[in-house]
Amino acid sequence: MNIGLIGSGGREHALCRKLYESKICKKIICFPGNAGTANLAKNIEVDVLNFNKLLKLIKLHKIDLVVVGPEEPLSLGIVDFLTKNKIKTFGPNKYAAKLEGSKAFMKRMCKMNKIPTANFQICKNRRQVLKFLEKSKLPIVVKADGLAAGKGVTICQNRKKVLKVSEEIFKGKFKSSKKLVVEEFLTGEEASYFLIVDKNNFKFFGSAQDHKRVGEKDMGPNTGGMGAYSPAPIINKHLEKKIIEKIVKPTLKALRKKNKPYTGFLYVGLMIKNNEPFLIEYNVRMGDPECQVILPRLKTDLVKIIIHSLKNKLKKISIKWRREKSMTIVLCSKGYPGKYRKNVLIKKLNSIKENGKDIVYHAGTKIINGKLLSVGGRVLNFTSIGNDLLKVRERIIKNVKKINWKNGFFRKDIGWKILDKK
Repeated sequence: MNIGLIGSGGREHALCRKLYESKICKKIICFPGNAGTANLAKNIEVDVLNFNKLLKLIKLHKIDLVVVGPEEPLSLGIVDFLTKNKIKTFGPNKYAAKLEGSKAFMKRMCKMNKIPTANFQICKNRRQVLKFLEKSKLPIVVKADGLAAGKGVTICQNRKKVLKVSEEIFKGKFKSSKKLVVEEFLTGEEASYFLIVDKNNFKFFGSAQDHKRVGEKDMGPNTGGMGAYSPAPIINKHLEKKIIEKIVKPTLKALRKKNKPYTGFLYVGLMIKNNEPFLIEYNVRMGDPECQVILPRLKTDLVKIIIHSLKNKLKKISIKWRREKSMTIVLCSKGYPGKYRKNVLIKKLNSIKENGKDIVYHAGTKIINGKLLSVGGRVLNFTSIGNDLLKVRERIIKNVKKINWKNGFFRKDIGWKILDKK
């Protein structure tokens, strides 16, 4: 089968690699892909938000199945559009994608279905923000309602900051929405819980812990993700039961009630407080960099799993995992998440010998005139698997240092909360 993969990040390279390993997969076309996917697939430069142009290319290359990586095309209704045009597409419909596309939609759903989450207020003006401030303790979290490429969430330590950030959103800092959500700040331990879903059922699809802050020991501004490890040890069987009963089932049931059932990957972003799960956010796709630590542990054919989901037959497939642990460290351009240089040469990547245990996933990379260049803030993802996470991290750091990329930086403490406890 010919498979089309939409996206260009580390997540898409990880997905591309797993699709490539499948016996069912004949050919992969990436829209637009990156320097890593170019080794496994045919990359086609296209604006993935231009659905008509995308459809023409999908038909031209006789694509049988489309897998959508990032959130923006999902939120804009790519699945509805392609399905209407008789293209088999894996991902949630536009309505279900609002779980990520609108913080206000997600919060209202929590309220209506008694799903545990932080106390919140949906605000359209300063007066509503002030009203929430009167009855809340600091710090306060301010979230832009729509998609903001990982930059729409700010933890504010004082009233002044809350009002400043809110004002910026009201004035249109993010194109997606001038509305926001203010909510109480929850303390605890974060975890990411993944599912693959069809119209009637769902199956566990791995757990991970991401490191959002740019600096070591989780300091500095939020990023798209500096690294992750899998599985998340905090999620035991008892906690998993609570996540499913209190959060996952009520959400999927609410969507079915609206006759907009969910299909695709579903990422449940959690805060665990006193062994109780609270929903922080939903993502309607695999996380990035969580995908890069979950997929190397997957033993079952990914294409088979996706086909079972699209046929609403997830119940009939057993998803098997490797027992080893996995970690990824993201090599970023200096200056990220602020301004950074683009088109910087990366020289020594071939000094790393890839095998089943050590993988380099490309993110913000491109081949231009036969040379490997950085074109993004997050550039390469160094992933390794093994039984001892501390040794895995040491191996990754050794690999990152091998390429000696002067324009980059990375966190050396991924997994610090659990590794420093030992």
